[in-house]
Amino acid sequence: MKKDYTVWKLFGGYLLIILFMLMSSSAMGQSPCGGDGFCVVQFNAGFNEANKVKWLGELNDCDTKFIDIQKDTKASGKYKIVVVPTILIFNGDEEVGRFQANIMMEMEATKDEVQEKIDEIIMEDF
Repeated sequence: MKKDYTVWKLFGGYLLIILFMLMSSSAMGQSPCGGDGFCVVQFNAGFNEANKVKWLGELNDCDTKFIDIQKDTKASGKYKIVVVPTILIFNGDEEVGRFQANIMMEMEATKDEVQEKIDEIIMEDF
């Protein structure tokens, strides 16, 4: 008599699907800075260099990073960047703030507005 392993094959297939879903969801939430703490990331492109946010390095209580989406082509899809420059604030691996440019590809958010958002998030953690 031949045994039917169909149920076990289906069970194994479902386990693999769940495993892949867990792996992909944890990879999508990772901060581009890696690690804990606050990180502010500016996404821009070489063709928009004139509108680069120059005050980003002056922010307090956070690390900063710049990503050129022309060089890192996967970053725009991974972080859902639709306009440059875009500033994302990460608390650990979680995006907690987003500032996007206007239709002229100029950042309207000021240094004070971004710093205020960082300070607000820090205060919420206490």
